[in-house]
Amino acid sequence: MLDRHSTRSGELRARHRKPTMRLHTMDVWVRRAAALTDVARIKTILYEGAEVGGATVLGEKFCVFSNGAVTGVLVLAQSHLSIHTWPEYALANVDLLTYGDMRGENVLQSISEQLDGVRADVTCIRRAVG
Repeated sequence: MLDRHSTRSGELRARHRKPTMRLHTMDVWVRRAAALTDVARIKTILYEGAEVGGATVLGEKFCVFSNGAVTGVLVLAQSHLSIHTWPEYALANVDLLTYGDMRGENVLQSISEQLDGVRADVTCIRRAVG
């Protein structure tokens, strides 16, 4: 059991700790290129990925291009999640900017699995806060 002093010290440290912001990028090559032209399915995949990572979705915008490629963005309380699909390369590019306790790795894993990815290159860089 913590005494009153150590509880206050922990509260002060938590208040002065800077939140973490990270930029996650993923290039994922998929088994079936047709999966990258199904805007309804892509939207569902992004929403489910956001939920798995603990994100709060505030809004969305999705566009479909003449070749069937999809660009979609979810505006998150924690920042944003976007996807750009390239059916001609069986490739999707995913960008996620996270803030705080959001679990970015879980988001990307969920998206890759649901797209039936055969290979993924993931990068994560810490971004400045404050």
